[in-house]
Amino acid sequence: MKHISILVPKRAILGSLEGSRQLLTQVNQFFMAAGKEPIFKVELVGLTKETPVSGGLFTVNANKTIGEVTKTDLVIIPAIDGDISIEVENNKEFLPWITEQYNNGAEIASLCMGAFLLASTGLLNGKKCATHWMAANEFRKMFPEVNLVTEKIITDEQGIYSSGGAFSYLNLILYLIEKFAGRDMAILSSKVFAIEMERSTQSSFIIFQGQKDHADDPIKKAQEFIEKNYQERITVEQLASMFALGRRNLERRFKKATANTVAEYIQRVKIEAAKVSLETSRENVNEVMYNVGYTDTKAFRTTFKRITGLSPIDYRNKYQREYAT
Repeated sequence: MKHISILVPKRAILGSLEGSRQLLTQVNQFFMAAGKEPIFKVELVGLTKETPVSGGLFTVNANKTIGEVTKTDLVIIPAIDGDISIEVENNKEFLPWITEQYNNGAEIASLCMGAFLLASTGLLNGKKCATHWMAANEFRKMFPEVNLVTEKIITDEQGIYSSGGAFSYLNLILYLIEKFAGRDMAILSSKVFAIEMERSTQSSFIIFQGQKDHADDPIKKAQEFIEKNYQERITVEQLASMFALGRRNLERRFKKATANTVAEYIQRVKIEAAKVSLETSRENVNEVMYNVGYTDTKAFRTTFKRITGLSPIDYRNKYQREYAT
């Protein structure tokens, strides 16, 4: 029987905590209905026996405290909310315990914003990690040693797992069910809980916000210029000249400040504008393409799909508002 410890951090988001517990315990019910022994022992593990979660609206009663669990097979870290740096500090007593369990052979899974707790252990340094796309800038700032992959729903590396934003944690739990209980059980769970399987990307959900939480004023002004003039052809040389910077200096500082190259940033801004147009207007794809400054149809479609995971037509079909005119 695989021992699973679902942590109960202070200010945990109840949905990811209880949803994980419910899915995993239901797998046991499926096994028992088939006349077999349950496969998982699922326990809630906290710093104390009672923990307020979801901003204090609920209280979760843990089965055990971390001091009572010396060995486990899988640790699940649910999402947390609030001021993330404060909440990591409030939950720092979990960190050595998580590290100890991993060093003793346990696997670790973070759900959405739980990645901040996991990254605080140092176990993610040099590894890939997913989290909510809205927290990407803050995560990169806090944990530059971690390879954040904002487009991913699931990462799996050296016994450490992570999931993307919000309810995509369900896909990671299904992934773990398939790994430990088999494909058939994962399919049954997906059908009973009405969860789409095989989702690998959250790219179509991402709203590009740029990264302006930095102190490099010329780079911030360059970002603002790009965002106001994305329809035009903007070059690195043009920006370097405007802000009296050498090209290599501009590119180095831009990448450091925004986590994007200049060319990537321009593409992201153009595609974000195209997404809004596809959602809200009746313009055809070519019109949208020209309006955001592309003239090469193939280049536009390729870039759009690389960033969103969908073709422009598929994106429109998925998100266009009924009231668009």
